[in-house]
This record gives sequence, C-alpha cells and structure tokens, in this order.
Amino acid sequence: MKAVGFKTSLPISDPNSFIEFETEKPSPVGHELLIKIKAIAVNPVDFKIRQNAAKDTILEQPKIIGWDATGVVKAVGENVTLFKVGDEVYYAGDITKPGCNAEFQVVDERIVGKKPKSLSDQAAAAIPLTALTAWEILFDRIRISAEKDKGKTLLIIGGAGGVGSIAIQLAKKITNLKVIATASRPETIEWCKQMGADVVVNHKNLLEEVRNAGFQFVDFIVDFVDTNSYWDVMAELIKPQGHIASITGSATPVALNKLKTKSASFSWEFMYTRSTFQTEDMIEQHQILNKVADLLDEGILVNTLTQTFQGLSAESLKQAHQQLESGTTIGKLAIKY
Repeated sequence: MKAVGFKTSLPISDPNSFIEFETEKPSPVGHELLIKIKAIAVNPVDFKIRQNAAKDTILEQPKIIGWDATGVVKAVGENVTLFKVGDEVYYAGDITKPGCNAEFQVVDERIVGKKPKSLSDQAAAAIPLTALTAWEILFDRIRISAEKDKGKTLLIIGGAGGVGSIAIQLAKKITNLKVIATASRPETIEWCKQMGADVVVNHKNLLEEVRNAGFQFVDFIVDFVDTNSYWDVMAELIKPQGHIASITGSATPVALNKLKTKSASFSWEFMYTRSTFQTEDMIEQHQILNKVADLLDEGILVNTLTQTFQGLSAESLKQAHQQLESGTTIGKLAIKY
C-alpha cells in the first residue's frame, strides 16, 4: 500500500520533510478493523510529532503519523463485534501505533465510531480528535452536568481552533453554559460567534478583557493554547471551588499552590490515555463518537472543516502542515484521498 511518512525530523520547507513509499498492508487481529481510508484531517499533534519524533536520527523505516480519518471497513479481527465489513467509520486512532497517512490502517474497534451520514468524508474526518478531546475535557475531566451546572460560566482559551470550535458547541448545545471564548482577529471572533460563544474576548489582555465583560470569576476554564502562558491569569479568574483543565502540557511546572486558597481543581486531558493504557473504559470513545455522529446528523452540532487539500501525497501533507504551523488556522484542515 502507499503511505507518506518521514525518516528524520526536518522543517516542513525541506523537500524530504515527508516522503512517499510503499509498505505492506496490515492485517487485523483481535479487536482490530482494517480500514480503507477515504479522507484524513491534520492536527497540531501531527506537526509536533513530525518535528520531534526523529530529531538527530534517521529511522530505518519511515514513521507514519496522522490521527483523524474516515473510511470503510475491509476486514475484521476475530474478536470484533461492533462493526462488519462495509461499514463506514470515523476515528482518531492510537498515538502509539502507525497513523492514517496511508491507504489502509488497522484500528481497535473500541475507539472507532459510525461515520456521520450527513457529512462528506473530509468533513467527517475533521471531527474525531477534536470532538473526543472536547467531550472528555468537559464531561470526563471537569464532569460538567447539564442539570447541576446550567447557566454557569465557561472560559475557553483558544476558541477558534479545532478543539475550541467543538467545545463551544458542546458547552452551548449540551449543557447550556454561558460560554466566553478567546479570539483576537475579526475572522476568528466571527467564527467563535458562529460556533455559539456568548462573549468573545481578546486573549492578549485576558484578565482585563474578562473583567470588562462583566465576569469577576468564571466557574470553569479550559485551555487549548498554552498552560504556562495563561496559568497566572487562569488562577486569578477561576471561581472559588471552580475547575481548570488543559490539553497543552507545560514546559515548566505549574504552580498548583495558586489554586489552594480557592480550593480549585486542575485536570489534564490527553485524548490518547484510554488507547495508550488500554483502560477498562476504552470503549467509551466508541460511544462518544457515536453520540457525536448523531448530534451532527440531527443538526445540533455543525462540522468545523474550513479547508480541504487533495490526494494522499507528500505535497498535500506538506501544504496542510505548513498551514497549521502558521498558527492562523480556523477550524480544521482535511485531505480527501
């Protein structure tokens, strides 16, 4: 099968930052599905791994990345019960295994969902990673409840990105929170409003912007940009007994003692925890993806795709990575095979 990968970490401008090659088509075992891929999406995790996975080394075999795809089930492992050959599916995969920048991929059925019927292949491919991340951070980490938390305030740092775009929708449509999102350019401000944000504030002067918008404190904060850069502001803005959660990691330790007097909570969200550690509730991602597919098909959620590139090639992946690395992307990018 054809695949696109890299043998060493290079700037995206380098001709060899991605290379096309032929490799053996994988065979499914156990709970695995063999999927013929029809479209993929590209996320910041892709370029971060490309930049760091093979620094100062040359891999024997090219590394295949990519963690958002839609396709058709072509074969199943002996323990598969959730899908059959011919089913159309979408998924974000497993970061510890070869990715979706290839013609075929094997993926555990417990982290795969039914493809939304109302979406094109490329629009569906743009959903899984961001929807799983947003769903888990809101409902599994912070444990927001539509009943007990109705009307409470949520600050989303990074509202116009892929995860922020879905998080705004989930918070408004599923829980009816009051959503404050950050954005700074006219087009990103407008995008956040389209997604459903009640208030949009400029992240460049976040504390003053939120206070000027009429909020002394907020009940919940989710960070999709940079934990370290916003830590002091988040600690100041979080309501006593509130909850902060982040997906971005931290280059230096965060000062958790800043939350002590407020008895505030902090959580990390890493969407690949369940698949990496084969947790007992790994099938929860299958259930989440199916719920999200229904919400999309019912028109409650809208897709977040804004740009599509064509074809499985080194060139299309370079173009997508270059756009993501610019830091100006709104919503999601996809590649239609």
